[in-house]
Amino acid sequence: MKRKQQDGALTAKACQLRGGQTHPFGALRGFVPLGIGEERIYRQLREAIPVLDAAIGKLTRLSGGFGVRCRNPESQRELENFLRFVPCGRGQVGIDSFLSGFVDSLLVYGRSVGEMVIDRGRLKAICWGDVTQLQIVEGKNPLEVELWGPDSKGCMGALPYQHLLLFTTLNPEAAHPYGVSIFRGMPFLADILMKIYATIGTNWERAGNVRYSVICKNTENMDPATAQERGKQVATEWSRAMEDAKTGTVRDFVAVGDVEIKVIGGEAPILDSQVPVRQILEQLVAKTGLPPFLLGLNWSTTERMSTQQADILTSELWALRRTVEPILHKICKTYLALEGLDDRVEILWNDISLQDITEEAKADLYKAQAAKYRREANEGGNQ
Repeated sequence: MKRKQQDGALTAKACQLRGGQTHPFGALRGFVPLGIGEERIYRQLREAIPVLDAAIGKLTRLSGGFGVRCRNPESQRELENFLRFVPCGRGQVGIDSFLSGFVDSLLVYGRSVGEMVIDRGRLKAICWGDVTQLQIVEGKNPLEVELWGPDSKGCMGALPYQHLLLFTTLNPEAAHPYGVSIFRGMPFLADILMKIYATIGTNWERAGNVRYSVICKNTENMDPATAQERGKQVATEWSRAMEDAKTGTVRDFVAVGDVEIKVIGGEAPILDSQVPVRQILEQLVAKTGLPPFLLGLNWSTTERMSTQQADILTSELWALRRTVEPILHKICKTYLALEGLDDRVEILWNDISLQDITEEAKADLYKAQAAKYRREANEGGNQ
């Protein structure tokens, strides 16, 4: 037996037709869902609360705008022309359109996905996709992930060209490194806000379309048949008066006896919703990082953006830019490499201007004057 094993006659060989998976559902080990229910809630939040939709739009526009700088003049010229006219799908043209859709998905869902479309060895288009239709499978090491999507038959599987996909997450956590939406923490407050708005609508619908209560008094001494007949007559006359009022015809309501007419619910006061609505909106707006007046919430007649607010918002926008910069760098390098050009490129973001130009000019003037005075003082001390 030992001799035969040494000869290899009984040694098991690796078979290509039999997989080495010991678990019948091995793909489940590395599968991490993206939380479809959570994404549906975030989408409904944006549709239900216009302030949140406006905040996403403003953050997207404020964070955009960049240029490129290449070592080679030819690379510079070709890359700028490509970024200006590259198709992005949905009728959009230019890298700014792709960046807007990419950042929009990044803020709402905490993750974004895009794709570089290559045809005949050249980069022809850049498209962003619906990240809610994808699933993530962890790779062989913690630094690799695979994106799974539906095929033509609706079955989920790994997308074939992973190197052409562009995937980014916003503020990933250690336990769940797949991005955190800017809307996280808002559903509870948003639910309360929607209840208040729905109640306001119901109350105004009732108050605007007034219902009346017509009561006939002094019917104790009447027999039931007479009281019933009188009630029918009052109801008929009141219905005629209301029908004529709908058509614009003036008609008086005439009744015999003691009749009392009241508006149903007229004595009940409508709750003041200004304070609770403002408290909830303050929490929601604080999560976006934008000053309230930028979203049309003029809570104070003297509201303006202070220097501290501008600095904080600028830092938030630069953090968002740093998140998407590797994707833009990958797009530029891929295009230059496929074109056979020097792929050394640098992303140059446009300045974020949130301050008054006059105030900035005054600050520059004061800095120049201070530098001049220090220089003159140093020269006088040296003499």
